[in-house]
Amino acid sequence: MSTQMIVRIDPNLKDKVNNLAKAEGKSVSEVVRELLEEYVKNRDIGQYVDDLWGRIGSKLASRGIGPEEIQKVIQKVRTEG
Repeated sequence: MSTQMIVRIDPNLKDKVNNLAKAEGKSVSEVVRELLEEYVKNRDIGQYVDDLWGRIGSKLASRGIGPEEIQKVIQKVRTEG
């Protein structure tokens, strides 16, 4: 389910957005939704951390490093730290 949002902007900006959206074959609503989704994505620390762990996990897996090895390294660092 979606909801409406009313935003006040300068008329010149509205015209420019309309023109750019049309040139891309999009509606203004699509452009605004994309911008808001990107804004939230860039500022949502939880999503950022999840993405980071995903990238780290992929790199480790590609090098043949599994959960057991990771746990051993964590324990070693904690005892030597």
